[in-house]
Amino acid sequence: MAYRPSSSSTRSRTITMALLVVLAGWFLLNRCDRNASVSLESPQTVTARGDLASDEKATVELFERSRDSVVFITTSQKVTNLWNRNVQNVQRGTGSGFVWDSQGHIVTNFHVIAGASEARVRLSDGKEYHASLVGVSPMHDMAVLKIAIPHKGRTVPIGTSGDLKVGQKVFAIGNPFGLDWTLTTGIVSALDRSLEEENGTIIEHLIQTDAAINPGNSGGPLLDSAGRLIGINTAIYSPSGASAGVGFAVPVDTVNRVVPQLIGQGKYSRPNLGIEVDQDVNKVVTSQLGIQGVLVLKTKQGSPAAKAGLRGSVVNKDGSLTPGDIIVAVQGKKVTSVQGLQARLDDFKAGDAVQLSIVRENTTQDITVVLNAL
Repeated sequence: MAYRPSSSSTRSRTITMALLVVLAGWFLLNRCDRNASVSLESPQTVTARGDLASDEKATVELFERSRDSVVFITTSQKVTNLWNRNVQNVQRGTGSGFVWDSQGHIVTNFHVIAGASEARVRLSDGKEYHASLVGVSPMHDMAVLKIAIPHKGRTVPIGTSGDLKVGQKVFAIGNPFGLDWTLTTGIVSALDRSLEEENGTIIEHLIQTDAAINPGNSGGPLLDSAGRLIGINTAIYSPSGASAGVGFAVPVDTVNRVVPQLIGQGKYSRPNLGIEVDQDVNKVVTSQLGIQGVLVLKTKQGSPAAKAGLRGSVVNKDGSLTPGDIIVAVQGKKVTSVQGLQARLDDFKAGDAVQLSIVRENTTQDITVVLNAL
């Protein structure tokens, strides 16, 4: 009798053959997938870029030309350990600045170094130097430092802020959040802005810009499209503390007037009229009279105002006030507050003759006053 395989053996061989076919198919498919993946992972062909656009070239050149003038400032403060009485320096903050001259003078914001016991300046080549304090002007939020050796690199070319136009391009270089030598761009958004700082100081004549300015940018240069200094980045308006498109810079015309005094004298001497004023009294009296200006309460003996014949107010026996002269303009520019008057006078220097427009007994007239130093 011939041997016939059982139906179970036949099924086993059938299953085995089916598995072999499946494994062979899987192997072939896997090889195809591998070949396909190798092809997909190959680098793509690079498309030629071509020349940069002319405005891009100009921006790149401006940064490369200006970066060596910008410095990174770190400040520290001496802290006494209450347990062992040891004194150590603790980092307080960071900011920016720029090289003013070949003697190593560095210009920055006053608030960058305020309260610090030590400041160090790092140049674009990575070298770091201890900085000494030369002078400060809190009313302008300006300070001048000096590094131990003269700076042999580039200084910032000085421009002018008197002819700035809203809409022209500006460039800010600084160290936001400690990210050194960062370039941001924007436009002049507005001119002649006022800003009150936390300590109550009001800074006038500020440039407003939408170039991104963040903590750490303070003290860095604001440049025009020619790479000239037109301002010092000083503050931002932002509920979150980061850039919200509203930044402010002290105009270079103010910088170029204040910095030489800080270097030469260690302080800034404000041009002075020699009058006594009071903001609260001024608001009440000028509001009652319907006149926008600054009421002269008193002229100091021998002062420029006294020599020019400016009249102060008189307190009567019954306690009432007979108003004196009210200053309504300086050199043709209106003033409406005590801070505004100080800002207008700050455009001049001691020895300058300025024309004041005053209201005296309901009549407007002009008086020329020669300023002196406060």
